[in-house]
Amino acid sequence: MSLVDHATPGLVIAAPRSSSGKTTLTLGLLRAFARRGVRVRGLKCGPDYIDPAFHGVAAGRSSLNLDAWAMEPALLAALALEAGQGADFTLCEGLMGLFDGVPAPEGRSGSSVDVAAATGWPVLLVLDVSGQSQSAGAIVQGCVSYDPRISIAGVILNKVGSERHRRLVTDTIARTGVPVLGAIPRDGQVSLPERHLGLVQASETQGLAAILDRMADLVEAHVDLDAIRAVAAPPRAAVPHAGLALPPPGQRIALARDVAFSFVYAHHLEGWRKAGAEIVPFSPLRDEAPSPDCDVCWLPGGYPELHAQALSNGQTFLSGLRAFAQDKPVHGECGGYMTLGASLTDASGQEWPMAGLLDVKTSFAKRKMNLGYRDVTLLHDCRLGVKGARLRGHEFHYATIIEQGQDEPLAMARDAYGSTPMPSGSRRGRVSGSFFHVVAQAPSEGGGE
Repeated sequence: MSLVDHATPGLVIAAPRSSSGKTTLTLGLLRAFARRGVRVRGLKCGPDYIDPAFHGVAAGRSSLNLDAWAMEPALLAALALEAGQGADFTLCEGLMGLFDGVPAPEGRSGSSVDVAAATGWPVLLVLDVSGQSQSAGAIVQGCVSYDPRISIAGVILNKVGSERHRRLVTDTIARTGVPVLGAIPRDGQVSLPERHLGLVQASETQGLAAILDRMADLVEAHVDLDAIRAVAAPPRAAVPHAGLALPPPGQRIALARDVAFSFVYAHHLEGWRKAGAEIVPFSPLRDEAPSPDCDVCWLPGGYPELHAQALSNGQTFLSGLRAFAQDKPVHGECGGYMTLGASLTDASGQEWPMAGLLDVKTSFAKRKMNLGYRDVTLLHDCRLGVKGARLRGHEFHYATIIEQGQDEPLAMARDAYGSTPMPSGSRRGRVSGSFFHVVAQAPSEGGGE
């Protein structure tokens, strides 16, 4: 029997703007449903490592990303369908405002609305009603009518000030025909700590289970969980898609995996395993080296700048990595790229020697935010693809390059706004790296949209 025959119902949780309460509601719902014995799975619109990690803890199963800019429509639809395997219900957390994205043809802006349109999942709209009452109805009506590709299945009110406030807002939204399925009062006691790339990672958050339970308690007390499940819908039937977002870079992949190297997308790991590859994790922070019986080493992004001294002092890790790179390929993304370089300067200005497999020197003392989608074309054959192959993904980092060195660039990169392509990353022999995080392969012909 096909996946379509047992497609799992889902919803996209979105809002008219950022900071409306999407994450709190999503985590509260995931935890509340999981506590009831519902096999629920979280997903995230767009490029994001932090939120999916919290989804995984709240729901008890890994979360996937769906990116309408970086992923071809057929791949996105296939991933949405596959995400429901082994689950009773899926909840996909949106990004920014519902309609916010980059300039692109319809369906490819990277917005939450594009994910909702591609999957067919209805939207559960989170509305921060602080400082307004009847105007909330106009906002809901605007969201209902703005894009005919989607349906608004219900509204959750957030930051409700009083019972009178709730009635005023609920009555005006009733005129739109969209049901109000919950009203959450102001609550300053439920929040997650933050750091320079967003929230502190789930694995580092003290008392996370208790925080998630408080979120679930808040949601259960003020939201109709049964009504939310009732308005969910299964994803549209996906067209056949035999490919992967990114083919496995090797048969046995040594993967750096700890709080300094945690930014790797679940859809890659699941796809690599599905293709028959084996993931062999190791921890640089525990001074572990990549297993020599692997055929490729992958250093993901993360927060090496917070652990520069420990990494620099990890002689087993560094010597093992250097030995591995003598005859096998090594690739680093963002934080992994920084670790492969000659040195990393921490926030205090202390420079720490790194692996020295690439010339690049990076610094977190001199900060500049680099954020956005990237469309890259490889300049050389490597484990990301062949020369000329295009990849889509993103950058998000505050570290800067203080010396690029003499290594060849890995790729040419442009942003989603049509910028002039610029050299990106470094390559020396079998070692490669860049600040670019790969989300998916892109068509090699015809350029980007």
